[in-house]
Amino acid sequence: VQLQASGGGLVQAEGSLRLSCEASGSTFSSDHMAWYRQAPGKQRELVAAISRGASTKYVDSVKGRFTISRDNAVNTVYLQMTSLKPEDTAVYYCNTGGAYYNGNYYLPPGFGSWGQGTLVTVSS
Repeated sequence: VQLQASGGGLVQAEGSLRLSCEASGSTFSSDHMAWYRQAPGKQRELVAAISRGASTKYVDSVKGRFTISRDNAVNTVYLQMTSLKPEDTAVYYCNTGGAYYNGNYYLPPGFGSWGQGTLVTVSS
């Protein structure tokens, strides 16, 4: 699976951005998808996930501000980010290959496919 992320950039606090990730090489409609982020000096963390059936899961810090969605017609997953905060600054990665059950996304170490990442910088 190849994942191509885009949409990052520099934005002021309280601003908005929409990230996109186009997938190829798989049956996209059958895949669970997720967005992770990694801030400088921190571990990569799951931000949001969406199941093949469009169920969603968010990390607490982005609930109410971020929305994950998917368009199976164009093999793309989106992350709409609003009310951005400086602490949202990170490289954002799209991911697939994990399992989605009990309302959570599970990605065993060494599993899954990753996009190249797109940098989001939020200035205060």
